[in-house]
Amino acid sequence: MMKKIVSSEEISSLCLELSLLLHAGVGVGDGLALLVEESDPAYQELLREMSRQVDEGDSLSTALRETGRFPAYVCGLVEVGERTGRTEQALGALSRYYESRTRLDRRVRSALLYPAVMLALMLVVIAVLLVKVLPIFNDVYASLGGQLTGLAGGLLTLGRWLDAAMPVLWVLLAALAVFLAAFAGVEGFRAKLLEMWRGSHGDKGVARKMNTAQLAQALAMGMASGLPIEEAVGLTASLMEDVPPAKARCLDCAGRLEKGETTSTAMRESGLLPVASCRLLELGQRGGAGDASMEKIAQDLSEDSEASLEELVSRVEPALVLVCSVLVGLILLSVMLPLMHIMTAIG
Repeated sequence: MMKKIVSSEEISSLCLELSLLLHAGVGVGDGLALLVEESDPAYQELLREMSRQVDEGDSLSTALRETGRFPAYVCGLVEVGERTGRTEQALGALSRYYESRTRLDRRVRSALLYPAVMLALMLVVIAVLLVKVLPIFNDVYASLGGQLTGLAGGLLTLGRWLDAAMPVLWVLLAALAVFLAAFAGVEGFRAKLLEMWRGSHGDKGVARKMNTAQLAQALAMGMASGLPIEEAVGLTASLMEDVPPAKARCLDCAGRLEKGETTSTAMRESGLLPVASCRLLELGQRGGAGDASMEKIAQDLSEDSEASLEELVSRVEPALVLVCSVLVGLILLSVMLPLMHIMTAIG
């Protein structure tokens, strides 16, 4: 049975508390033991087991990984920090990253909830118009010696088909409800579907921008710690095990670096970073500030990915309103216009 992944909010809180304890000079094992006393009961056993492992000689990244409850990105970035002597900075960076993800997830949920409810209500209204209202108008037209034709006639036929197919539609709706409930409540089922999605579409569009921001953050950590760029890219590739296309970009970049290509050229040709970011990195390296340039690139890419996701979500509501309004308007016009003609002829 697949274990439940720790939430972004809990990861942010844990990383922040550990970074503060490390900054105060408390060891990792002792810090985890202290957090057990103050943590939520649901996570006490998890922290206690991690503290035991660290006390027995395992690294924090190993303890995180063996729980099976933390994303690969968390375990990998902590490992990078441990190998470069910057565990505190790695934990701080993870805390800020997952804090921003928590805020973004909340905004996305709140932004999608209203359009989803509105869409459901609009679909109900459209179904009622097609199944119940149009037949009444058709009876009225028949009593006046006319009938619904054109678009209205087609909609009437559609309404009759929907009415006849209602038992099947109820079964489909029930299946959809079961699927959504399983996706929301069964961690293993959701993880399997998300894994399939990441394997095929997890490095396209907005998802690609978010992956690139994660890669840049890991590269910035490695470069700031004095790692050779080849080793930093190799470690970064290990963070993206769950997104094969993103990992392939890292491996392609590493191969180009081994062939002697410059850092900016290898990253640009492999698609590891955008062209503008590669240009900034090249200028920074020429000026002896490659580490600072990569830090700036990681920050800019993170902000750009969040802005892109928010922009995408912001388009959903007006699109749903427009589509539903047009459909309802067409239905009403297709009914009212013939009725107006009949009433004019009678008058």
